Amino acid sequence: MKRLIPIGALASALVLGGCGAADGLKPAAGKALPVAPYGAKATPTPTQLLTPTTQQRPERSDELLKSSVPRRSDEFDLPPPD
Repeated sequence: MKRLIPIGALASALVLGGCGAADGLKPAAGKALPVAPYGAKATPTPTQLLTPTTQQRPERSDELLKSSVPRRSDEFDLPPPD
C-alpha cells in the first residue's frame, strides 16, 4: 500500500502537467473576447493578451561598473555614543 501512494502521486503529477498548455487558445464557442480596456481603441487579440509587457517581465540590465569612483565622506557617519 505504501508503494502505491508515490506511484499514484507521480502519475497524477504527469497527468496534470499537461494542463498548462497555452497553444492555440481561442474563446469558447459562442463566447467573445473580453471587452477592450478603458481608453483602448480596439479589443486586444489573444496573442496580445498573452504577451507580457515590459512591466510584467522587465528586461535584464547587464551593464557592468565601468569606472570606480571613491565615495565622498559622510559627515553623519559618527561613532556610537559612549
